[in-house]
Amino acid sequence: MVENVKGNSFDLPCKDVVTCIEFCPFESASQLIAFGSQLRISIGSVRFQEEDKTVAGFDYQHLRDFHHDTQVVAISWSPETSLEVLPRCVRFCTAGADNKIRLYTSDMKEQDKMELMDGHLDFVNALAFEPTEGQLIASVSDDHTCRVWGIDGVQRACFSLKAAGMSACWNSQDPMKLMVAEKRGTIRFYDLLNQQPIMSLDAGHVMLRSADWCVCDPTRVGAAVEGEWMVWDITRSSRPEDNQQAHTEGTQQFRWSRVSENIFATTGRPGNQVKVFHMGHHQVPVSSEVPVLGGLSWHAFLPVCAVGGDRKIHVWITEA
Repeated sequence: MVENVKGNSFDLPCKDVVTCIEFCPFESASQLIAFGSQLRISIGSVRFQEEDKTVAGFDYQHLRDFHHDTQVVAISWSPETSLEVLPRCVRFCTAGADNKIRLYTSDMKEQDKMELMDGHLDFVNALAFEPTEGQLIASVSDDHTCRVWGIDGVQRACFSLKAAGMSACWNSQDPMKLMVAEKRGTIRFYDLLNQQPIMSLDAGHVMLRSADWCVCDPTRVGAAVEGEWMVWDITRSSRPEDNQQAHTEGTQQFRWSRVSENIFATTGRPGNQVKVFHMGHHQVPVSSEVPVLGGLSWHAFLPVCAVGGDRKIHVWITEA
């Protein structure tokens, strides 16, 4: 039962504390949402009034649970996921607290398959499916590596980093370009064809927690750094073009909206703050605190962001 908290925000009750969450970013399955917990990944279908007038605000239908041997740290969807053709294909990968990556493929009926990718020597902080063909997965770890895997489980590349890897993002328009953010404040871009770095961005000698490559405008990169957010125009300078304090005791996550190059969300402390920023003005469209915070994701085609909570998913409908 979805609860309307106030006006533009909703709470969706869940069985467990939610550790991570991810809307499917692809048109063929944009209604899907995945969220992880201690030993489970849940898949559901979401509809919003903005896309279906028969829906009273927000509707959720639970579809399937998948067993996970350890806590789910991160989830990424494959572009091969589709509910529009038969047999249906749902494919996603996860990072677990046991340093392993799992690739799940299901027809959402009887055919389920899980492939284990074992190679990282320390905690895996993030992973990302290549968003066009869906044949590669990039993962970054506290072991100071970024590894690229084929969906057959074979490691295709390994990049040595100078610090823990915190985020990995593919270029939405060029599948051979990969961005990797390191904890000590460097963001590097790699060319997968020759497996070499091609450029870098510098946040300074600070603690970088998260970074994201804008889908709407690939010249923009944003990051959560110390208590601030930073945004770069990668065509102009390796130094950020804009920055602002976000969370006084540390910014944890940064995610761009998928429908606007001016809107992004951050999470951080004190408390478990969630904020949405608009680069066109100084107001903060969303500012809220939740008891428990796990993950941050934007809907593929709507100005909707969600975070995991204590047996709840918190959803906000923001401005476009």
